[in-house]
Amino acid sequence: MNLLTRIAMGSGGLACALALTLMSGPPAHAAETPSVASGQDAAPPPTVTHHSLRLARGRLDYQAEIGRIAIRDVETSEARGHMGYVAYRAPGREPRPLIFIWNGGPGANSATLHFEAAGPLRGEDDHLVDNAETWLSAADLVFVDPIGTGFSRPTSTAAADEFYGTVGDVASVAEFVRSWLLLHDAQDRRVFLAGESWGAGRAANVGYRLLKQGVPISGLILISGGDGLDTAYVSPETATALHVIDLAPVALFHHRLPPELGLTPEAARAAAEAWVGTTYAPALARRAELTDAQRNAVIADLSRFTGVPADRIDPAALTFTPRQYLQGLLQDQGRTLNVFDMRLTESPRIGFTGAIDRYLRRTLNYVTDLAYVGLDDVQAGYAPYDRFPAGVGARWNYATVENPSPEAVKAAIDDAVRRGGGPPRIGPPLPATEEALALSPTLKVLIASGRYDSLASCARDAAVAQTLPPSLRFALTYRCYDGGHMFYRNPAARLQFSQDVADMVSR
Repeated sequence: MNLLTRIAMGSGGLACALALTLMSGPPAHAAETPSVASGQDAAPPPTVTHHSLRLARGRLDYQAEIGRIAIRDVETSEARGHMGYVAYRAPGREPRPLIFIWNGGPGANSATLHFEAAGPLRGEDDHLVDNAETWLSAADLVFVDPIGTGFSRPTSTAAADEFYGTVGDVASVAEFVRSWLLLHDAQDRRVFLAGESWGAGRAANVGYRLLKQGVPISGLILISGGDGLDTAYVSPETATALHVIDLAPVALFHHRLPPELGLTPEAARAAAEAWVGTTYAPALARRAELTDAQRNAVIADLSRFTGVPADRIDPAALTFTPRQYLQGLLQDQGRTLNVFDMRLTESPRIGFTGAIDRYLRRTLNYVTDLAYVGLDDVQAGYAPYDRFPAGVGARWNYATVENPSPEAVKAAIDDAVRRGGGPPRIGPPLPATEEALALSPTLKVLIASGRYDSLASCARDAAVAQTLPPSLRFALTYRCYDGGHMFYRNPAARLQFSQDVADMVSR
């Protein structure tokens, strides 16, 4: 089980972090091979096919390219791995913006964003349909599968350890972007990086690394994974208090909010916001000074606004961990809220994964005997005695420093599992959004979150947006959509998000 899934859901939870999808499209024309020099230790050349898409404004013709690029040792040029991608290009009078897109995990392929949000085709029931909200209308797209996912592989077991960790992951994805641009003569394109969940942090880190190397980056699209800011622009107490505003509509959805606190999500948020501002935030700021009576009154009100039973609220901290909320709201029913959409108690079933192989191998005409890692739980390939390697997420090295002490690693992981609110931090954070903006003040950043995602806080984002210094305020745009971690599963949210991306890349 992926460590992040265990952190979020507990050791008995089911992995649903990044549900995978793909597409089957219109029949491909005859494949052609682009003249891309690949050098020694090359993967097979990419395959190019031609397609068309039906949109409200008419037909959009586009080209699809699927292949792998070698990630090479800087000194020897030895290939340490091959990273797979699917790229889409549409005709335009000027060089179109270019968006590199990946999911997170760590250890997830790019299928969720590819086939539920941004790609030209979208999964629906057990098949694939034209995606009216595709980002291809505004930009060319490159969907990236990090090493160990999709068709991407390390060249050896020893090389795998280089990729299956935060530092090597960022370095390898940055190298993929640099190499793809060179191999496709696209250095003059306006480049944007988009990532979801763990991949949002990766996008901010990769953006900084590329800028440091002299590769221009125009923008970051950070989806359901925070803003990449290491400076705390609101205090921990304020962030804790504001999260109640996000949880009140969840309590309402599950019929755990008293009627006098609101009958609609908007009314519930407004009532919670008033209580947080007048009572809860001030109480957290002076917890040590509260009398027992004042403390009990806060606990009672916190229970009313969130639906969490009072006996599950820490009387000293006057709050609860994310795990306590997910497990506590419906404990009397024996149900646990879904980490990625708190309106759910089970993982949604994705019925169109069977279309994945047909699309990649037939429609895109990619000939390979490799399995596309991450589509399902089936283990395929040569493994004597069925000794299949553990998944990328289970092998992940979260440390950002070399050789951290085993005690520090264990303590960080144990704390993350106990809280259930995100990955462990082992070492200082890698340079991200703020550092990237210091290198490129014109960089634009779109931060997208879903209202019902337990790993996000729209209320906290709104507060941060108001407190940012001018240098960041004009660069960062926060958006909150009606949905969960994968908020684009809501058609209205998907449409609005697509418009927001188009507005960003067109500026």
